[in-house]
Amino acid sequence: MSRLDKLNALPIYQKAEDILKMINGLLETIPEEDDFLSHTKYMMRDDIAIICAKIAGAEGGDEYTIRMQNAAIIRDYAMHLYVQVGSLRFHKNFKDKDFVTLIRKEIDEFRNLFINWVAGFDKNNHYWDEWELFNPPGAIPPDPNAYNDPINFDDFFDDFNEDNLDEEE
Repeated sequence: MSRLDKLNALPIYQKAEDILKMINGLLETIPEEDDFLSHTKYMMRDDIAIICAKIAGAEGGDEYTIRMQNAAIIRDYAMHLYVQVGSLRFHKNFKDKDFVTLIRKEIDEFRNLFINWVAGFDKNNHYWDEWELFNPPGAIPPDPNAYNDPINFDDFFDDFNEDNLDEEE
């Protein structure tokens, strides 16, 4: 099975694609003349497109830290999409109020799939996140003395002497 086939078989990705189709259908019903609605519809489309891309990015490898970074972005855009869709209910020029309820229901289902998807991330396959935001629970930081920078900047500045700085000023 190819990586693309695996991605397309994921329930969370399938749900995101379904929401994308619904959003695209919704876009057809929103008039371009209304600036607020026009901006909102493009933000909704961008939100779900980024969600789909980030799921693909998280599935591109099985590395916990990268997957969690993508998951955090997905969560943010899904919450933004939920609010944007909900805001349509309060606009006088938007007529398809039932569509709002339907899409929000799909986003709620997406959230449940998301929770299960993230719970399945392999916590043993990670690198240390120096910002310490996406380390798995119980991860032990590497020994700071054990790190050897592969680049020796002294190799680039053989003629550099800090004393020369004072002379040039």
